[in-house]
Amino acid sequence: MPPGPPVLQSMQLSLFDDAPPAPAPVVARPPAPPPPAPSAFGHPNPQREIQLGGHRVAYALRRSRRRSIGFVVGADGLAVSAPRWVGVAEIEAALREKSAWILRKLHEQRERARRLDAARIDWRDGTAIPFLGEPVTVVLDGRTTGAVLQAGTRCLHLGLPPTSAPEQIRDVVQSWLQRQARRIFEERCAVFTQRLGVRMKRLTLSSAATRWGSASADGAIRLNWRLVHFALPVIDYVVAHELAHLREMNHSPAFWDVVRSAMPDFEAVRGSLRDEVLPVFD
Repeated sequence: MPPGPPVLQSMQLSLFDDAPPAPAPVVARPPAPPPPAPSAFGHPNPQREIQLGGHRVAYALRRSRRRSIGFVVGADGLAVSAPRWVGVAEIEAALREKSAWILRKLHEQRERARRLDAARIDWRDGTAIPFLGEPVTVVLDGRTTGAVLQAGTRCLHLGLPPTSAPEQIRDVVQSWLQRQARRIFEERCAVFTQRLGVRMKRLTLSSAATRWGSASADGAIRLNWRLVHFALPVIDYVVAHELAHLREMNHSPAFWDVVRSAMPDFEAVRGSLRDEVLPVFD
């Protein structure tokens, strides 16, 4: 973000002052941070390579019947689609023209991959998982039956011996989270159906990779159980969003007015769904 305008310091003369005080010395701004060091961006199936802004970028090239050159930056890197009649020189000229956007997206994907790797859970005694926006510590406790959350300590006691395999720990924790998700979603749906004046006929849990929820005109609501990792206001936003579809099956201004009527500050929490990286359960 470019720096804003300089701050103007106002000076007020006292009745007893002979002259205004000397202006404050000008403080030099710290130098701008250096640009990121050149790096290489690979691709699992590269056909070509190009230098963009000092960075070496490998990319997959697919020829198609499309009429223009298209770029996609995903988890694998840069992929380019181009008509069969377009030469490589023209393709690479287009890549250089869009280099700022391409490099920004590649850096974002690399940062996301780093965050995903950091979110990978080591399933063992003492590991932590997010539940309702706060960490819960897993404790292997053979004296416990099932899974019990001790509210005072935020420790989730599992009825498993210390020698349990990571997969066993993961499965018990996931089962507990899904049970909590259903309980919490039912409670929040009851609150928001009353606020919105709608009737929900059925609630089911989803494990969708890319959708937090969905609604059908017949009153059926699906909510992703992974929402239980988020703080309650985020869950409330998704619940309000899907229930609002029972009045407006679209994303028109009228729909957002319905959402706002039930949750006036929903914009403040909506960004968490895009920015947060959930724990990896593999």
